[in-house]
Amino acid sequence: MNTTLHSEVQELYARYARAVDDARFDDWLALFDTDCAYYVIPRENAQRGLQLPIVRCRTRDMLTDRIVSLQQANIYNIHTDRHMVSNVTVCAVEPETVLAEADFVVYQTDVEGQSRLFGVGRYRTRLVRRDGRLIIREQTAILDTAAVPTLMATPI
Repeated sequence: MNTTLHSEVQELYARYARAVDDARFDDWLALFDTDCAYYVIPRENAQRGLQLPIVRCRTRDMLTDRIVSLQQANIYNIHTDRHMVSNVTVCAVEPETVLAEADFVVYQTDVEGQSRLFGVGRYRTRLVRRDGRLIIREQTAILDTAAVPTLMATPI
């Protein structure tokens, strides 16, 4: 295993989590390739090969629209996210892409100071190298459950 590559993938997951947690959504978008996809899917659907995601953005423009609506139009429970990302694994290195996985836990804290578990699952990520750095071509967040406690406003 290439430890440099593993460290680079781990750093990308850390930047991803920090950007969402700090509500720096432009930084989050910058982690994605111009030709990208983002999915949130329940584990049961993923295991059965069912393409029934909770969230499906098949282009960078769709991701951008989701962030713009989050910032300007959506009404949702105001909260802060806290991602815990662990068990980062480089699964395969292909000529054009790197396949990686990591486990995640997302907590949300509301304006009253109540924290709760929001979601648990695994990222499956296809990465490409652009201008010497890894960026996300496809990100799939596989939730361990199909039920999320509230509206999924911010990215997982």
